[in-house]
Amino acid sequence: MRRGRLLYVPFWATYVFLYLPIVVLVVMSFNSGDSAYTFDGFSLKWYGELAGDERVRDGLVNTLIVAAGSTVIATVLGTLLAVGLARHTRSKALDAIALMPAVLPDLVLAIGLLVFYGVIQLTLGLYSVVLAHGLFSMAFVAAVVRTRLSGADTSLEEASRDLGAGPVATFVRITLPQLAPGIVAGALLAFTLSLDEFVIAYFTIGNSEQTLPIVIYSMIRFGVTPKINALAAILLLVSFTAVIAGQRLTRIGEREPNRTPGEPRVDTRVQGAADSTIRMESRAQD
Repeated sequence: MRRGRLLYVPFWATYVFLYLPIVVLVVMSFNSGDSAYTFDGFSLKWYGELAGDERVRDGLVNTLIVAAGSTVIATVLGTLLAVGLARHTRSKALDAIALMPAVLPDLVLAIGLLVFYGVIQLTLGLYSVVLAHGLFSMAFVAAVVRTRLSGADTSLEEASRDLGAGPVATFVRITLPQLAPGIVAGALLAFTLSLDEFVIAYFTIGNSEQTLPIVIYSMIRFGVTPKINALAAILLLVSFTAVIAGQRLTRIGEREPNRTPGEPRVDTRVQGAADSTIRMESRAQD
């Protein structure tokens, strides 16, 4: 029994090592003093100063523009890529190529995109970051949607084609509703990745604009302040919310893999009680 409890020691030690710095950062964001390392009392003044910082506001607007645009691109292309790989092409080589942006180091991908933009003579700006983040996040969306595809009911698609529906109508009316939880989860993941991404944005944005991670980097070059802690706490809250929402949507999709799109959800306990009642009534009649 004691040996079994000892196995939990490295487990909880790992969690403490990962999340204790985050807890300290959030607590220090409410510091009333000017030091980022000494807690002098509870205060919300640094969050108020964030609202009045024009540079932070501009960085936040740019980040939201980039995250929204790249999420749309990554969700559309990632979903089509997942369907194509799962339904129409069975090739391990193409699978590896499709997931390569998620495996490559961010620095390598950023330098490659910068060289590519230079070759095609594309002026750097927010749109170049949107394209770069869309490419980077597309692999993650494809992986999430493909996981959802593995549990989808293919008999509905076959029935739709047997009844005369074309490939586009079958995809829109049958496949897409079944993939909706995975698509939304992938979109939330893409949004979170773009929101926090620094390396690719730093190499592909140029000198005219700045995203919020780049603003934070330029601020910490002169030392960490409680204002930076407050900004990091807000980003953590947004990221955690998106990740938890995506996880919940994925679980909802896994619980109902064979439910027909548009069919109401049926509580299994109620359905089981109804089946038992029917069996009892049939026995009484016999």
